[in-house]
Amino acid sequence: MFTKNVGGIDKVLRMVIGLALITGALMGYGTWMWIGIIPLATALLGSCPLYTVFGMRTCPQHRK
Repeated sequence: MFTKNVGGIDKVLRMVIGLALITGALMGYGTWMWIGIIPLATALLGSCPLYTVFGMRTCPQHRK
């Protein structure tokens, strides 16, 4: 469905940032922190729509 364009280190950073923001939202630091769902979702899916728009990728390309 989505083209994989998020690599290993990128995934880890997105997960850490996403979880930190969601934790902050749950602790009451602000509802804006629910934005952490976006980096968490892109890490879990392995695909970032903005990377697609700009033609970027941080994962290695597989040769066929």
